[in-house]
Amino acid sequence: MERRRGFTLVELVVVIMITGIMAASITVFFVPAINAYFDARRRAEMTDAADTVLRRMGRDVRRAVPNSIRTPNAQCFELVPTVAGGLYRRADDIVNAGADPLDTTTTDTAFDVLSTLAVAPVAGDFVVIGNQNGNDVYAGTNRGTVAAWTSPPAPGGAAVGVGRITLNPAAQFPSGYDGGRFQVVAAGEQSVFYICDGAGNLLRLVRPFTAAVPAACPAGGQVQATNVAGCTFVYNPNPSATQGAGFISMQILLTAGGETMSLNYGTHVSNVP
Repeated sequence: MERRRGFTLVELVVVIMITGIMAASITVFFVPAINAYFDARRRAEMTDAADTVLRRMGRDVRRAVPNSIRTPNAQCFELVPTVAGGLYRRADDIVNAGADPLDTTTTDTAFDVLSTLAVAPVAGDFVVIGNQNGNDVYAGTNRGTVAAWTSPPAPGGAAVGVGRITLNPAAQFPSGYDGGRFQVVAAGEQSVFYICDGAGNLLRLVRPFTAAVPAACPAGGQVQATNVAGCTFVYNPNPSATQGAGFISMQILLTAGGETMSLNYGTHVSNVP
């Protein structure tokens, strides 16, 4: 008689019990490790998101027109970003009659630029000089509209600078700050608002110059961060005895998976026009 091979019911029950014990042991040891991995990844993603947006805001603050930051409340702030800046000719050149200084005693239509610009201005951009009041640049009392940017004369011609800015209409500027500095503001990015909308988003709103001081945070803008539980922006235009240096503190809270992460970032603000 041929003997059949197999296993008994007792053996099957024993195997099932051993397998269950092993599965339970694996669960006890591995599930916490897996959860910890996903928790760490989620925290890293939140930290990276907050750090990225805070650094972008910091870059905009550092390149803003001096004294242009306005804060309706702790949930938002506004600034005027620049794309370039340099030195303008302040007086006649006794050697070169073709030189064109900026006349601040009356309206003027052009001036020579004496320093290299990071980005050459184009028609429609704005020139800002001597912004010592937070609202002047928004109201337009110290800015002019660029009509053209011309290069220096051809080789062999008398040098008058690195270029010449022509304005249209003619504009009168304040006397400016020591050194004859000016800033260039892009036509397509006149004013920038960073806003916590209370609905979990941090927004960046680009809008035209608005003379009226904002009484509240505006609506709209491009999303810079999501899962935002809250923001706090505190701006001090003169935090110490050092004149012309402000400071803005930015805090953002992100929440995900039942956890909240807070990141703080502060940057100095150059308020020397």
